[in-house]
Order: sequence, then C-alpha cells, then structure tokens
Amino acid sequence: MTDDPEDHSFSEGQGFGDPYEAFDIDPPELSVDPDQVDPVDSRVVTDTLDQHNVASDAVNADKLVDVGLDYMRINRHEQATDALERAARFADDERVEQEAWVNKGAAHAELEEYDQAIGAYEEAIAIDDDSDHAATAETNLAYALWEFGRTEEALEHSERAVEIDPRFGQAWYNRGFFLNERGLAEDALNCFDNALRLGYRSVDLLEEKAIALEELGEDERAEEVAQEAEEIRQENEEQLVDAQGDRPREDQQFGDEQLFDDDQLRE
Repeated sequence: MTDDPEDHSFSEGQGFGDPYEAFDIDPPELSVDPDQVDPVDSRVVTDTLDQHNVASDAVNADKLVDVGLDYMRINRHEQATDALERAARFADDERVEQEAWVNKGAAHAELEEYDQAIGAYEEAIAIDDDSDHAATAETNLAYALWEFGRTEEALEHSERAVEIDPRFGQAWYNRGFFLNERGLAEDALNCFDNALRLGYRSVDLLEEKAIALEELGEDERAEEVAQEAEEIRQENEEQLVDAQGDRPREDQQFGDEQLFDDDQLRE
C-alpha cells in the first residue's frame, strides 16, 4: 500500500529565480509620453518606427513630394497626405519641408478636412513666412479659414499673401473674393484687375468680377464679363470631354475650380 499522496514531500528545486525581471514585450523604441501622444493614434507606432529604423539621408524627400502630388492628380488625397507628411518629416532642406506642408494642406482641403489643412499651412508658414511657398500657404490658408467659418481671419491672410508676393495673381483673386463677400465691390474689382494683369484668368475670377461690376452699377460691363466667363466654361467642358476619351475616367480632374489652383501646388 502506498503512502497517501498528501504525505509526500515534493522537491521544491532551486527554481528559476527572477531572470525575466527586465523583460518587456514592448521595445524601448516604442516608449512614448502619454501626455504628448494620443494613445489611440493609429500612426504613432509607424511614425516612431520610421524615426528609429529609417535614416533621414535614406529618404529622398523631394521625390516623396512628387509622389504626393501624383496621388493628388489622380484624386488619391488620403495617400497624398501620408506621403507629404513623410516628406516634411524627413526633409533636410527647409524649402522642401515647407513645400510638403503646403501641398499636404491642399490635399486635406480637397478632402474638406479644413482644420487639418489649416494646421498644415500654419506649419509651412512657421518655417519661413516670407518665401514664395509662404505666399501660397497664406492664400490657401485664407481659403481653408473661410471654409471653416473664420472669415475675418481669411481676409487677413489673403492680404498677407499679396504683401509677400505682389505678383501672385491668384492671391489677388482670393483677396478680391473675400472683399466681394463683404460688399466692398470697388476694392474687389481692383484686385480682380490686378490678377488679370498678372496673367491669372479663370471662370471663377470673371464671375466674381461680374458680380462686383453689377454691384457698382456697371451692368453692361458686368454682362460682357459674365459672357466671357460662360465661353471659357464651355471651352473647359469641351476639353474635359476630349480628354475623357483619351484617358480613364479616374485620371480626370472634375469639379469647379477652388480658391487655389492645382498648378500652384508646386512651382
């Protein structure tokens, strides 16, 4: 008969001690300050890994900007924002970094993410508030602020864009647009004429000019300008129809022109 198992004395052995005391499933590279980083931000891990695993000199930020612009041209704006943010983060050249932020803002604006667009433009301006890219950032920032309901600030930034680059036709158009919105038709008309003299001509500009002329009681001139705008609109539509026959539909740029011009995304 065997002893009762309860009476048996099992060897406790020497055990393992605590050799895993310093072991942590999370590598130190991923340690973050929860006061600085939103723990539910899905990009925290990838961004942190990029900083540790990708050397800045291994990334061609200038080409990455081109990738972002290519995404925008085929209306892949979410991918564009990712590419452009990476370009800005890895850029060694401040001009390239600024360019990346400006275009990232434009991509967010296309997605109607105006709060994020505003942030991107402000990042660009903070780098250099007196460059040609700053003029583009200011005029695009004015548009985003207007869409976001901050109309007073929109006019201020459109004026700042003209101050930075008086030969920026699109900036004159934007300033005229905001002045027209305030009922300042005479000042708006001067801005539109400046834009036209600088070679910036669009359907939207001519339509806004017609509104200003009508407000000033110049009905005959207003009708002529409105007719010119309609003729250009028809020509643009015909060009789009012709282009659609040559390329897949997804490659087309549809919709009315916004307060920033795709040609100004990169100079």
